[in-house]
Order: sequence, then structure tokens, then C-alpha cells
Amino acid sequence: MTRSIYGKFVAATLAVMFISSFLGFLFANVYYQWKLKPVNDAKVTQVALRVAAFYQENEELDLERYLNQMGDMGYQLLLTDGKAEQDYFGGDFRVKKLDQSIIKQVLAGKTYHGIDQFDGGLFVTGFFDNQLKNSIGVPIKTPDGQKALFVRPDQEAQFGELRFFFALILVLTALISIILVFISTRMVARPIRKLTKATEKIAAGDFDVKLDTKRKDEIGQLGASLTKMTDELAAVDAARQEFVANVSHELQSPLTSMHGFAELLAQDELSEEERKSYLALLSQETARLSRLTKQLLLLAFLDKETGNIGQETVELAPAIRKTIRMFEWKIQEKELSVTIDLSDAMVQGDAELIEQIWQNLLSNAVKYTPEQGSIEISSREQEDWVEIRVRNSGAPIPDEKLGKIFERFYRGDESRLRSGESSGLGLSIVEKIIKLSSGSISVRSEAGLGTEFSVRLKKANL
Repeated sequence: MTRSIYGKFVAATLAVMFISSFLGFLFANVYYQWKLKPVNDAKVTQVALRVAAFYQENEELDLERYLNQMGDMGYQLLLTDGKAEQDYFGGDFRVKKLDQSIIKQVLAGKTYHGIDQFDGGLFVTGFFDNQLKNSIGVPIKTPDGQKALFVRPDQEAQFGELRFFFALILVLTALISIILVFISTRMVARPIRKLTKATEKIAAGDFDVKLDTKRKDEIGQLGASLTKMTDELAAVDAARQEFVANVSHELQSPLTSMHGFAELLAQDELSEEERKSYLALLSQETARLSRLTKQLLLLAFLDKETGNIGQETVELAPAIRKTIRMFEWKIQEKELSVTIDLSDAMVQGDAELIEQIWQNLLSNAVKYTPEQGSIEISSREQEDWVEIRVRNSGAPIPDEKLGKIFERFYRGDESRLRSGESSGLGLSIVEKIIKLSSGSISVRSEAGLGTEFSVRLKKANL
């Protein structure tokens, strides 16, 4: 299942918000439990002891009035004798329940540290829990005997501390959020940085890049696409290098021959017959070089084209008959029989380039058909297509070579490779023109049948 990178960013942000809030509150509570709670307990204990000590040093004070004043100063107080008498001063306690054993302990002269001992749970800040047991208990001597005084800060009066506590939570949350956002963004950005470095390497001509294609999000898809593109670019680059090497070789061969013949013709002792022979050979090599450069220029032109080429209406039969007349002298020389069965169909494309198809196919058919052999050219119309077949009765092409005949500079006939009669570009040009014309070409070669090329071209819209 594909997971969107947008969804990942949203999930990461929500996770950062949740985790930072959770950890901020957790750390604030941990800080309170381990640091602030003992401090608060000590502070309130000191207040309670001072209240009791001040009253005992000034026994003429009205105890009830004095405790009311303490309540007005922001404290909650309880004065009890452990029996029926219970007097509250200041704000009300939310929970007034208190074990009798605690009261007895204070009446016996011990200090009760309820704030430090209060266990409100990990996520409840006990200092703000308004319960009687969350207080400090100290003994106090009164004219009526020993009593227990329980004191705790009033929540409303202590709002300043509450604000500090929440400010601490906010600060911790912000710090944790910044850290987590930095980490999560770095994790999300890491594969993007890898892709950036990979594209820089590819731009520099280094196609040996390894990308993570196992991810199920857009980055994984991009990595897979980039890997595929890199493989294609590497193949194209290798083909380009091979093409340059082949072109260099093909050009070097006639140029070397021409240079050699030119040097021979410069010799004064040549006879007239030798001079004519060398001139004829030089003319052949010049023609060969001319054909090769024309084919290379045509291929270069076709390689630049990306869409359909030409929207002309081309009459099929006249174009093919014109091409046959171009090879008539060779056909007669080899005593070949040519059978033509063409309809009056019209196809769509570039007239000059389509004519190049028949020239290359018929040139091959004439070359590879043995003397007194036969060539058959036929066409048949389909709904939107015209299929043209060119068959010759030559020896079949071996299966291992049949799949390579459209490759550039491929020449299956080694004798022609040595003689230089073929450049190996003709069928590559044919295939390229047909593809740019939105058509297709196929070939089959069998013993007894010979070799048959089948070309499908779009019918012209009349």
C-alpha cells in the first residue's frame, strides 16, 4: 500500500505535538516530584511552625482572629483537638477527609509532612490537589490544651506558582518540540538529500548510483523511476559511445582507401590503365563515403524527432514502382523476377522518408536474393492501416541474427562487412522512420519461404 509523503509529514507533525506535550508534562511532573515537592513541603512546614511559634510567644492574641488573618493571606487552615472541635480558616478544602492517626500523631508533638508524602500519581501535581491530607500539620498549645494545626497554601492565592509551573511545561514542550521536529525533518529529508546527490552524480555523467526503491511512498517511487532512468541513460551513453566508435571506424575505412589511392595516383610511372582503375576505385570509395554521411545525417535528423513526422498523403503504389525502377539494372543483371500486387491505398507521412523505406527494403531484397531468384511486393488494406510485404527468396536469416538486424551498424553477412558494401544503417533508418510515422515493422525468415518484411502504416484521412 502506497503511503503518501504528505501523510507522513502530517503524521510526523502530530506525533511531534503529542510526544512533546506528553514528555513536557512528564518531565515537569518528574521535576515537581523530585525537586519542587520537597521544597514546597519545607516552605509550608516553615510557615506552619512560625504560625504556631508566633502564637505561643504572644498568648494574648485571639487565636481565631489570628488564624483568620492567615487565611486572608492565602492559606487554608484547620485547627482541631482530634475530637469534635474542627475550625476551618481561609479557603475551603475540596476533600476534608483525614485519618485520625495523623491527627493523633500531630497532637503527640510530631510534624506531619502531608505535601511531601502526598502521592497524587505521576501525572497529577500534588501541590495543587486541594485535599486536607495534602497539608502540613504542626502541634500548637492553646489555652484549651494541645491542638493540631494543618496548613496548606490556597490555590487561588498561589496562582503565581501555578503560572510558573505551566510556563515550565510550555518551555519544556517547546524545547522538546524543536528537538523532535529537527530529528523528524532530518529523517524525512535524508532520502531527499540522497536523491539530490544521485541527480548530481547523474548530471556529471556517473550513472553508477544506488537508490532505495523499497520504500512505499512517493520517494520510493521517485527512486525507482530515477533508477530506471539511470539504467536507460547508461544504456544510451553506452550506445552513444559504441555509435561514435562505429562511425569513426566506418569513416576511417573509406578515408584510408581514398588517401591510399590518391597517393598512388600521384606516382608518375602509373600506366593509363592503372590510373583509370585507381580513379574508379577512388570514385567508389567517394560514393561509399557520401552514402554513409547521408545515412548518418538522416539518422541524426530522425533521432531529434519526437512526434509524428509529416502529415502528407502519400500514394503507395507509385512510390514503390518508382523505387523498383531505380534498381531495374541490378534486377536484370541478376535475372530476378519481381511480382507486384499493390492496391491504390494512400498512407499518411513524409513522402521523402517513406520513399526511403522502400529504397532500403528493396536494396536489401535485391542484394540478398540469389540470381534468378524472386521478389514479391504486395499490400493489403485494413480498417485504419495498410500492410506492405516485401519478400525475397534468399537464404533465411539465422534466428540468432534475426533479432539484431535493426541494430545500428549490425551486418550479419561477414562478406559484406569485409567488402564495405553495407554500412549496417539501412534497416535502423527504416525502423526509425516507421516508428516516427506511428507504424510498425516485423520480419520473419524461414527455409523455403525466404525473408519477409511486413510494414504497417496508417491510412491517410481523405
